[in-house]
Amino acid sequence: MKIPTAFLLIAGAYGLAAVVLGAFGAHALDARLVELGTKAVWETAVDYQMWHALAILVIVALRFKGGLVDAAAFSFSIGIPLFSGSLYWLALDGPRWLGPITPLGGLLFIVGWILFMIAAFRHEANS
Repeated sequence: MKIPTAFLLIAGAYGLAAVVLGAFGAHALDARLVELGTKAVWETAVDYQMWHALAILVIVALRFKGGLVDAAAFSFSIGIPLFSGSLYWLALDGPRWLGPITPLGGLLFIVGWILFMIAAFRHEANS
């Protein structure tokens, strides 16, 4: 499987999961999340997951060549389960040791955006 195809599948899966988890949180888990006071945490997880799924799609659509854009898409792909996944679990009163995992996912998002910007700059310079 080619890397762009793999990233399209990953983006689709993360996008689908964001919609399903958003609906699940708004309906099936609403009372529980309100009781725990973590509804905003759940919503943040869904938002970041969807935005970064869309970012992966943009990366593939732009078709920049080079390892930096692949690295950015990979960084987003790993950042989503670390950031959003840990927030989902924390929102459901998961173990507190998950707290330090969330910033690692956020760091991967930041790294991914930096790599994306460098790739865009290089693409412009080579055009």
